[in-house]
Amino acid sequence: MKIGILCYPTFGGSGVVATELGKALAEKGHQIHFITYSQPVRLEHFSENVFYHEVGVADYPLFDYAPYETALTSKLVDVARFEKLDLVHVHYAIPHASVAYMAKKILETFGLKLPFITTLHGTDITLVGKNASYNPVVTFAINHSDAVTSVSANLKEDTYKNFEIKNEIQVIPNFIDLRRFSKQYKDHFKRAIAPNGEHLIVHASNFRPVKRVRDVVSVFFKILNKMPAKLLLIGDGPDRNMIEKECRECSACDHIRFLGKMEAVEEILSISDLFVLPSETESFGLAALEAMACQVPVISSNSGGIPELNVHGKTGFMSNVGDIDDMARNAIYILEKPERLKEFKRNALEHAMTFDIQKILPVYENLYERVLKESKESKLALS
Repeated sequence: MKIGILCYPTFGGSGVVATELGKALAEKGHQIHFITYSQPVRLEHFSENVFYHEVGVADYPLFDYAPYETALTSKLVDVARFEKLDLVHVHYAIPHASVAYMAKKILETFGLKLPFITTLHGTDITLVGKNASYNPVVTFAINHSDAVTSVSANLKEDTYKNFEIKNEIQVIPNFIDLRRFSKQYKDHFKRAIAPNGEHLIVHASNFRPVKRVRDVVSVFFKILNKMPAKLLLIGDGPDRNMIEKECRECSACDHIRFLGKMEAVEEILSISDLFVLPSETESFGLAALEAMACQVPVISSNSGGIPELNVHGKTGFMSNVGDIDDMARNAIYILEKPERLKEFKRNALEHAMTFDIQKILPVYENLYERVLKESKESKLALS
């Protein structure tokens, strides 16, 4: 199949999932065309079946805001016609679903049919999409998608609750490439960061308020009061300056490291003992899955789709949002006995293996084949 993929090319979960899915499909012989404004961050290596098409936006004084959606639509039409795409898979509803619909209608004027699948990832539904400025367009685009998927059952429920959706939504969970995300033995690296055998606590996110990074720091200090530990913060975003300032004011710089955005996050996860994810909401919790695949148990909130990933008492523990005391107690419980920590680490890996991309990939391929079959039958019926 020749498949176009529309996504954001950033470190966010939707872009990561879209890129990893495309790469895996390419390995199975499908021809994959990424269409976005810059090269996806996870698209590091050359593949004969992977193509990248950059979307350029004309700079014109009339525009206060560059018309990216229009430029993306035109680029999709161009790529679909020239490369003879079979279908398009769009990740994150805004603006990709409406772009795919518009491109589909334009291509019909050329006698071409281009079905599209929309995958909902989270904030496109739970935050941005609910805004009155976007709701009607998001609703329309989802209802006119040839197929719709969501990354968790919780997100599916939220979508039906917040939008007037008539289309069926299929839950296909996020996945992990266990060839990349697996424990790497870097003892020298760990000794450099924790020379006195301190436990390493880690958090990775885009540092937005919804991630509650301040709670991560609060939980860490409670752990530090009971045992030697260090906190590694991966990522960047609007809350970083505030958190960094607060850590400096309480003289915590010796215990906390801000690592910024990292592509090889698996190297840090491999030397970590505990992953903390106290988010206000998570549609799935991909960062936690990556940690679990590297044998890192998870301390998390119980919001959104996290309960579908973190098994309470087995792969880690869940607490109510904002309950830092309970999170800290659970963290200390896991860390205080080496054998207990080893058991949680084993459990984390075992559960992460159920999300192996090799198990999820055939589900997407079956969906593509069904959509293509229905599209061809529809075209025959019209003719």
